[in-house]
Amino acid sequence: MSRLLLISNSTLHGSGYLDHAEAEIRDFIGERVCVVFIPYALHDRRAYCQQADARFRRMRLEFRSVHDISNPSRAIEQAEIIFIGGGNTFRLLYELHRNQLIEPIRRAVRTGTPYIGSSAGSIVACPSLKTTKDMPVVQPLTFEALSLIPFQISPHYLDPDTASTHMGETQEQRILQFLEENEEPVVGLREGSILRVESGDVTLKGPPSARVFRCGTPPVEATSGSNLRELLFRRSSLVGLVA
Repeated sequence: MSRLLLISNSTLHGSGYLDHAEAEIRDFIGERVCVVFIPYALHDRRAYCQQADARFRRMRLEFRSVHDISNPSRAIEQAEIIFIGGGNTFRLLYELHRNQLIEPIRRAVRTGTPYIGSSAGSIVACPSLKTTKDMPVVQPLTFEALSLIPFQISPHYLDPDTASTHMGETQEQRILQFLEENEEPVVGLREGSILRVESGDVTLKGPPSARVFRCGTPPVEATSGSNLRELLFRRSSLVGLVA
């Protein structure tokens, strides 16, 4: 029953906060109107909430933030929509554990509450934080995340710049290093890309293509509108785990 909308980035060059994702968000949530926001990925939660609140109000949605609620777990249980925004993934996961929201979120999403994640909010929907590019400004209890999906996302995916003289690792090289030690497939989500997960399908939304990485096979380009389920889980023990 899980339904997720996983956005690579909150702001796309040339547009405002969540502007590029508004149509997908509206279609995804249907008639639901009450959004419970989790702002833990940024230090200044008040400013973050003001930004998100203003954006969702323009969409005529009701907005509540867990940091202003005395019982966050109950708010998650009663939420019509859960939205986790971007920022630092280590801080986000640290606070989710500290506020004991891991299990309430899992229960809510697995019983049908729509989940929207952007950037860090998309990564924590994965089994772990191991594909984040953030600095570990705090140490979470564990790298294990919400495990709402059985694959990893690498948001803000950048292709190698053939004209660059920078000799550091590319994002593709880092993902391949991840696959040397882990079996979960990885979706490199370029800016403007969105994954919609529901009814067992993993549909790529937005104009850009995405890059799909699996252990032991070459990376594959996936075009917008395609269902990534077979690319991600073909001949894998993870098939069937997207509920």
